[in-house]
Amino acid sequence: MTAPDKDLRYHDRDISWLAFNHRVLQEAADVGVPLFERLRFLAIFSSNLDEFFRVRVALARSLASLPKHKTKKRDIEPRELLRRIHRIVKKQQDNFGEIYRGEVLPELNAAGIHIPTERQITRAQRRFVRRYFREKVQQLLQPVIIDEETNPPFLKNKALYLTVQLIEKDQDRGAFRRTRRSNWAILEIPSEVLGRFVQIPASRRGHAVMFLDDIIRDSLPLIFPRHDPLATYSIKLTRDAEMYLDDETSGDLVARIRAGIKKRHVGVPARFLYDMDMPEGFLAFLRHSFELSREDLVPGGRYHNFNDFFTFPTFGRGDLEYPPQEVLKVRALEEAPGMFEAIAAKDRLLHFPHQSFGYVTRFLCEAAADPDVEQMFITLYRVASNSEIVQALIRAAAGGKQVVAFVEVKARFDEELNIYWAEEMQKAGVEVLYSLPELKVHAKVAWVTRRENDKLREYAYIGTGNFNEKTARIYTDFGLLTAAPPIVTEVGRVFEGLRGQDMADKKFKHLLVAQAGMRREFNALIDAEIAAAEAGEPARIFAKMNSLEDRKMIKRLYRASAAGVEVRLIIRGICCLVPGLRGKSENIRITSIVGRYLEHPRVFVFHAGGREKMYIASADWMSRNLDSRVEVAVPLYDPEVRNLMRDLMSLHEEDNVKARIIDQRLANRYVAVRGNTLRDAQSDTLEYLRRFS
Repeated sequence: MTAPDKDLRYHDRDISWLAFNHRVLQEAADVGVPLFERLRFLAIFSSNLDEFFRVRVALARSLASLPKHKTKKRDIEPRELLRRIHRIVKKQQDNFGEIYRGEVLPELNAAGIHIPTERQITRAQRRFVRRYFREKVQQLLQPVIIDEETNPPFLKNKALYLTVQLIEKDQDRGAFRRTRRSNWAILEIPSEVLGRFVQIPASRRGHAVMFLDDIIRDSLPLIFPRHDPLATYSIKLTRDAEMYLDDETSGDLVARIRAGIKKRHVGVPARFLYDMDMPEGFLAFLRHSFELSREDLVPGGRYHNFNDFFTFPTFGRGDLEYPPQEVLKVRALEEAPGMFEAIAAKDRLLHFPHQSFGYVTRFLCEAAADPDVEQMFITLYRVASNSEIVQALIRAAAGGKQVVAFVEVKARFDEELNIYWAEEMQKAGVEVLYSLPELKVHAKVAWVTRRENDKLREYAYIGTGNFNEKTARIYTDFGLLTAAPPIVTEVGRVFEGLRGQDMADKKFKHLLVAQAGMRREFNALIDAEIAAAEAGEPARIFAKMNSLEDRKMIKRLYRASAAGVEVRLIIRGICCLVPGLRGKSENIRITSIVGRYLEHPRVFVFHAGGREKMYIASADWMSRNLDSRVEVAVPLYDPEVRNLMRDLMSLHEEDNVKARIIDQRLANRYVAVRGNTLRDAQSDTLEYLRRFS
């Protein structure tokens, strides 16, 4: 994909992220992926890229505006980084267009699903389209003539617009005659109200669907009866999404975040997508009218917002989608009288979505209803829009239990929903704690105290993913349910810190807690492997995570590799470590798995002289996780749980279907298949877990 950066020891974070999004695009190009799923991978790619421009490119633009002496420590000068980003994105978008137009559309046609443009519909279809336009669309349009003498309309973030070239009709001579005068108009496509796709009568066997954009294109004569529409070009503006809450200790944070959400819609431009067929003169006019810079301009195609393909109709064609996957039940949890009895007997490790996330909600719902439960504490980072977990907390508080919920209101793009649920819980009597100054609480923990035989017994859940029923169906994650005293006592200590005591002063012997020694403990675990290797003893580090960006951790892994430690990494997204460097990272092998489900667990395993130490965590090895978030990693002590995790991670190490190699050039080469055995970690995991159901 690209050569390493000028500091050959590190891949640039943003360039590495673009390599991850390329892996998403590879799934869209994979003919082995069902057709509708390929469309959805195109939608994921598009959605990812939107957020990348709103956050990362907006930040790079801000840095580029600073004096050079303030950015000289960066590996890539911000303006050069922006140039590289645009080159890579252009190449990826060209690839995107080839996949969509050259592969997906023809296959949809072959499957009897047609997406005609306004030029391809029959007379009967046009009658339907014009009627639909008059009844549903026309009243929602507010076209504006734009010229140098009038102020252009405000472009909403991520909204879709059509620009239309118009020629006035001359009606003075009895017959319409074109004059030389030309105008331009702009109108917003009301896809937020009507949806992006409209089913129209099929002209032959199968189904027909039109973009709402093309229905409007076909009906332009009805919108502009005094003009002849000559051409249309689509545009979209993406705006900076950062809130820039520099001083989070002052004022009402919730009120400031509400204000920030409103400002997000009017943020400075980060990307102006335009139809590449647009005349250069008109593009220059738009750039001047909307006060855009050259760096804002990104050429695209006829359509934008491909993330709308998440809503493309499926017509009941299950053969074009992934087959429904069985959600496995856990026999021990099904047969136990209740969740407390099952957890008290032994630790329970759950793997979502292969096993049901319903066990987590069941644990919390049973706690809410149990008269012996006295306290429920939980951290909430991203919750579902219709959260069964939040409803359980509300019921528990209404029933007189002490319920404390730490709600992170700085979770980007989920701030509004989190504030809503926080206020609903407060109304019900839940004690709601909000974001800590200069920290995000990213830990995924719950803590319950229950009176048993006149004594309080503690129970806990520690996970790698959010308390979110929706994402638990599409993200792979681990969650540990435990009543082991060393663990549950320390989970309670985490909540003491969140309730106002200094987390850094807390002592943890078992949990690794960011802000209370997580970085130090990870360093010690790596250093122990280095010492073992230098003494000629077996040494190995395995880590599976979303992102590896922190340079201090990367330097330690380089030292481990140079000492002879075998380092095996599985990184889904950003990976700034460069493997295979002579004398530095030759013992490091990295793969990335992108498949049906989004790989989300964080798992860390250290050989530890044969006394293997194994953790699951909420934290990636990123500076933000280790230095400016509250995170929790929990050791796996139960022998059965450890054996289960070891076997599952072996399946991921052996993947040769969805695994790509992270190398010095970020080329995303697939792992080679040796022999005739195909190993797909996600499918193999389901088969493995089925034995325990």
